Amino acid sequence: MMPQKGFVRRILIETPSLTNNTADAQRLEKCLLEELGADYIRIPLSILKNLPSNLRAWGFRARAVLFKDRNSWILVDLLAPLSDNPVLGTAVDIGTTRIVVSLIDLETGSEIGQKGFDNPQAAIGPDVLARIHYSNKNTGLAELTRLVIDSVNFNISALCKEHGYKKEDVYLFTGAGNTAMIHLFLGIEAIEIIKEPYIPCVNIPDTQPGGNLNLDINENGVAFLFPNIGSYFGGDLISGILFSDLDQKQNPCIMVDVGTNAEIVVGNRDWLLACAGAAGPALEGGVSKMGMTAKPGVIDQVWIDPDSQELAIHTTDEIKPIGICGSGMIDLAASLFLSKRIDIRGKFSKPFCGNQLFEKEGINHFILVDKNYSGTGEPICLSQVDLNSLTSSKAAMYTILEVIVKNTAGLEFEDLEKFYVAGTFGSFINPVSAISIGMLPDIPLKTFEVLGNSSLGGAKVLLKNPDAFERIMKIRQSITYIELNVNQEFMNMFSGAKFYPHTDNSRFPSVPNK
Repeated sequence: MMPQKGFVRRILIETPSLTNNTADAQRLEKCLLEELGADYIRIPLSILKNLPSNLRAWGFRARAVLFKDRNSWILVDLLAPLSDNPVLGTAVDIGTTRIVVSLIDLETGSEIGQKGFDNPQAAIGPDVLARIHYSNKNTGLAELTRLVIDSVNFNISALCKEHGYKKEDVYLFTGAGNTAMIHLFLGIEAIEIIKEPYIPCVNIPDTQPGGNLNLDINENGVAFLFPNIGSYFGGDLISGILFSDLDQKQNPCIMVDVGTNAEIVVGNRDWLLACAGAAGPALEGGVSKMGMTAKPGVIDQVWIDPDSQELAIHTTDEIKPIGICGSGMIDLAASLFLSKRIDIRGKFSKPFCGNQLFEKEGINHFILVDKNYSGTGEPICLSQVDLNSLTSSKAAMYTILEVIVKNTAGLEFEDLEKFYVAGTFGSFINPVSAISIGMLPDIPLKTFEVLGNSSLGGAKVLLKNPDAFERIMKIRQSITYIELNVNQEFMNMFSGAKFYPHTDNSRFPSVPNK
């Protein structure tokens, strides 16, 4: 018989006799410890209550639903051996903007379905900072926690129903998110995360009964939230490392999650270095007047038409444009630079912009989409202020990469076997555009690999492979977190990176010298 590796095991318990009067619970325990190769397992009281009658009715056979915490295995539930009751798990990416739930068959490891929805906490505050401040007021924390738990419960139930299952079929819940989102999900005070010296309440949340978190799943179900490194390096990044297998690579690789902050991990199976820094505020809605999250009508691609040399665009769902998202902003900046419409300083060039450039209140604006073709009835423009913000963001991104790869790890960009781009936003970045503006290093395109939603990916890996639990804890233990002190050297490097693509053009040999 092939060894079983999943969280659902079919077991045969030794039958009692007059010459073997070991208690039923210890008989079950012995069987499970041998099956798992473990030293200790916890059997909840809820299972013990009916254990004698169940074992005898089932002929001392059963289906065991199992999980882990830091100290031992846990027997989540014991089911009849011939029952066809589904045993499911849910992996959840608890994002600041968007939450995604995946439904997994724990016996086969296959994904049944997936559902994404906006984080309802955004109605209270668009960002982490606003939500943490709100959580510090009277019932604010309870309200934020209730909003996200209710929304997750609703969508788990809807996803189950959509595929012919019940919420009671869900026994395991794995979730990953940044440190603040996990604190708010668990209903834990989060205010100290944003106060010097920036200390979270907990780095490694223990596996919890689902009922403790008000999760509407099987009454015996348990929940595991990925651990974090600190206030600014959350479980979503550890989940991403797990998903990318960065911790098992022989040669050094790098993973970059681009969002409002840039979180970066470089290393291999022997060492991992990590840092986080503000690199992308211009790339998401709220800072740039153009910037918005991806939705129908948002410009997600911009390129130069080879025949007319005019700028061409693509919108989500291919309808009239209403704005532009982060990946579109990077494409736009690259197209403007390569067509000489902006110079190496990131300033608009009037001779090359022609009548697409106009001045309003002393600030230059570039018309990307005329009002007659816009979905809003107003022209879609890029102002010099927006462009300056993007220039600072791309410079910060490149400088952070240079600091951690070259100055800290002692590597060259060419030494990296893989450059993983993680996160929903990162999934849509065109590496050619990012290289053209000096945001990402000029390395072979085959080095880049898009991971997609790596936070969700790692949470799914854990539901499919129990061995991943030890890897998660080892990853967390092995990461050396680097504080990016904004010293004079960093600022000098940052200043050089504010040019297009850089003051040192030799770093970007593939970018045409304009």
